[in-house]
Amino acid sequence: MDRPLAELETIVRNRICRLCTDRTEAGECGLEEPSGCALFRLFPQVAKAIQSVSSNDICDYIAAIRASVCSICHEQAADGSCETRHRVECALDAYLLLIVDAIEEATGKTFPRPPLAPVIGQAGTRPAA
Repeated sequence: MDRPLAELETIVRNRICRLCTDRTEAGECGLEEPSGCALFRLFPQVAKAIQSVSSNDICDYIAAIRASVCSICHEQAADGSCETRHRVECALDAYLLLIVDAIEEATGKTFPRPPLAPVIGQAGTRPAA
C-alpha cells in the first residue's frame, strides 16, 4: 500500500516523538533546533531506504539507513563514524526499530514475529498438558 510521504511522516511522528527522550514535559520537541533532528530532516531518504528493503533482519534496514541516510548526514564523519550516533543522540538511530516497524506497518508490510514461549497459567500454575 502506497502512502504519501507526509502521511508516513505523521505516522512516525505520532509513534516516535511521544517516546523521544528529548521531548519536554509538555510533550513538545525539546531540541534546541527541532529541524536538526536527523529523523525528520532526512525523512524522505529515511522512508525511501526503509521501503527499499524487504527483509526480516533489522541489520538489512540498518545497512540501508547507513548507506542512504547517514552517508549524507552532516553529523557523520568521512570515515563513517558519528559522534551523535555514538552518544545515542540521534533519534533515527535510537528509534530505528520502531521507525522501521511504523513505516512497514503503514505500508502494509509486517515483520513475522516469533511465537511466544509457552505462557505460565494463572496463579503460577503451568497449563495442562
